[in-house]
Amino acid sequence: MNSRRVHPWLFMILIIPFGVVSGYASVTLAYQLKAAGVAVGPIAALVALSVLPHTWKFFWAPIIDVTLSQKQWYLLAGAPCAIGIAAMGFFPATKTGLAALSVVVFLTSLTTTFLGMSVESLLAHGTPEELKGRAGGWFSAGNLGGNGIGGGLGLFLVERLHSPWIASCIVGGLCLLCSLALAGVPAPVRLSGKPAWVASFAATLKDLWQLLRKPQGALALILCFLPIGSGAAPLPAVAGEWSASANTVALITGLLGGVISAAGCLIGGWFCDRMDRKNAYVWFGLLQAAGGVAMALLPRNEAMFVLWAAVYAFTTGFTYAAFTAFVLEAIGKGAAATKYNALASLSNVPIYYMTNIDGWAHDRWGSSRMFFTESGLGVVGAVGFVVLARILLPAGAPRAVTECAGQP
Repeated sequence: MNSRRVHPWLFMILIIPFGVVSGYASVTLAYQLKAAGVAVGPIAALVALSVLPHTWKFFWAPIIDVTLSQKQWYLLAGAPCAIGIAAMGFFPATKTGLAALSVVVFLTSLTTTFLGMSVESLLAHGTPEELKGRAGGWFSAGNLGGNGIGGGLGLFLVERLHSPWIASCIVGGLCLLCSLALAGVPAPVRLSGKPAWVASFAATLKDLWQLLRKPQGALALILCFLPIGSGAAPLPAVAGEWSASANTVALITGLLGGVISAAGCLIGGWFCDRMDRKNAYVWFGLLQAAGGVAMALLPRNEAMFVLWAAVYAFTTGFTYAAFTAFVLEAIGKGAAATKYNALASLSNVPIYYMTNIDGWAHDRWGSSRMFFTESGLGVVGAVGFVVLARILLPAGAPRAVTECAGQP
């Protein structure tokens, strides 16, 4: 990697399209479908489809590490990602259009796995150890800020333009502009040629094995499956129960929510450079669980929806920053895309199953018990993690995971 230090805000710009896809599905499409009379369960299933490819993307993560450059992969993934976002506006957000939308959402999300992995690899190589907390904050701010753009700006435009496809094309076009930030990020030096490709792939597998065989790496792997700080509650789909208007939903779960989440990411990243990063993830997850309980118990009106949706967004930013920071701490630099995604992809498993559980719980018991269910499972996951940490990491164990050997 070029010795010039890269400011982490560039990674925030590059990862925005990744978040936009999720935001457009979870806010814009979710609100439109709910307004068309679709139940929360099928809406949650659609949103979960946007997460599904990310639960097993580690299977193709080595491709990023051993073939084209990270910048080339970003450009190759960025164009179909923008086209997929645009396509979401060409199908009706109704019960009859749900199947087609599901296909588009799934395929577009699949393309973002390649875009995200290219940025993650650049981030791992371009960030010194002492700045990984803040880098994780900027990176997560771009992810969640993109979620706000896709959801808030998307819904804002859909409500005001005469055709949804105009809104989706505008949002998709904005995502293409993010590639301009590549000019400020040098790519890691990579060997070329068939023998180098074979050696690179072997080194990638070795790096991954060395990561997972260490107690800290095993603990990081376990944490990926726990329902802590998932941020999976379908707020746009239940907003009507708090009498929240479309403008309010677009603002607080979209644009403003993205800003709040981004602020949570940056503040959470700052904290993560000053405390144990895995412990920070647990504490931040408990804060989110407390916010969910409060939203279930307190009065229901538009002002309370704004307040607790903002708290939910802020604590989600905390948990995303903490997760990114502890994964960057664990993986080192060699085969960064593979190692990051071996953990990051698995961390989407609880988001996927909690999104479906939230939708199921809402349709069966209502929104209050939906929040109780999500928060309760989060607390159980936190307690389980603390117990496992005491078993795997005895007192006095070093905080950071030893960097795996591999490609420079």
